[in-house]
Amino acid sequence: MSQQGIRGFYQITDTIAGHLLRNVNVNTVTTGDIFDIDLSKQSIFPLAHIIVNSVTLQEQVMSFNITVMAMDIVDESKDATTDIFKGNNNEQDVLNTQLAVINELTMALRRGDLYTSKFQLVGDPTLEPFYERFDNRLAGYAATIDVIIHNDIDIC
Repeated sequence: MSQQGIRGFYQITDTIAGHLLRNVNVNTVTTGDIFDIDLSKQSIFPLAHIIVNSVTLQEQVMSFNITVMAMDIVDESKDATTDIFKGNNNEQDVLNTQLAVINELTMALRRGDLYTSKFQLVGDPTLEPFYERFDNRLAGYAATIDVIIHNDIDIC
């Protein structure tokens, strides 16, 4: 990958988005301000959203601190609640599926195809589940990860 330092932002966001879109449990990938996304559209879910929080420029690498949100709509059943633990919706199914999305991305960055393509996870990600987020009852995970890529900018 030549000139990765110049195109680093595009490369990391496009690469992560492309990887997430290959997951059967992701229908749409967005980036930027989550409040700019029309979350009322039912057809965009399950959704993954990429936020670049910061970039640390080092001599040989650029370290991107990124939050990846993986989410889906929680469906409420009109039937009477029969299981107090699971409730009357598919929230646990959504959380389990979206955890798998984040876990698969993490493994690809840790030792999979993204790692061998020089998009490499540093440390362990922090995942925070969320429930009833936004106006249409979304649930999922927000994962904060650090990913390094080669910085090939030459000062000469």
